[in-house]
Amino acid sequence: MGRKKYVIVMAAGSGTRMGSELPKQFIELDGKAILQMTIETFLKACPDVSVITVLPEAHMAYWRNYCLQHNFTCPQVLVKGGITRFHSVRNALAKVPEGAVVAVHDGVRPLVSEGLVASMFESAESIQALIPVIPCVDTMKVLESKDGQLVTIPGASVDRSVLFGAQTPQIFHSEIIKEAYSQAYDTAFTDDASVVEKYGKNLSYVMGERFNIKITTQDDLLLARAILSLSSFS
Repeated sequence: MGRKKYVIVMAAGSGTRMGSELPKQFIELDGKAILQMTIETFLKACPDVSVITVLPEAHMAYWRNYCLQHNFTCPQVLVKGGITRFHSVRNALAKVPEGAVVAVHDGVRPLVSEGLVASMFESAESIQALIPVIPCVDTMKVLESKDGQLVTIPGASVDRSVLFGAQTPQIFHSEIIKEAYSQAYDTAFTDDASVVEKYGKNLSYVMGERFNIKITTQDDLLLARAILSLSSFS
């Protein structure tokens, strides 16, 4: 019998970069809140997954009412977000038992495919820490700010061929990530992989998806709507 599956859906942000009064996770995309779309993808990919949704305390009642009004009956444990993303994940991990496999996913990445989610959960049965990444396609410049202007740092260069961008879901054996999150907070913790790696655990990688974008700005929202208009997403 395999490990029980959990997904922690991170939706505790205020969404200030979106320029909207309503946090971005609640903005509608294709007739549904972005957060609902995200959760539904995991439920379709793994119907037996247990959902833990991390929300801003001020919007927990809003989300309950939204689910009721839209007949979104997914059983989910609601967890209050913390001071930082690190603290929010730590709060959610308290709801995850030992011996499980747990994915941590950005609530505003609704376009992740069911196929990637399902395949990562399957691989995670035997892999302790699995991270999706995509190769960098842009030419990278090493710059610094001087007198309000960006200028080149002489002699500095970056080899694009070794640069990859990390995505979510990032999936871990629960005992590994729970132990890693027992560490003190560090500003270098930019995602769950960085927390686990600093704890001394090795990471494994899988190719992510170009359309698995994180919706943080109005431009991202326009791009997501364009992607959804494609036949493969309709």
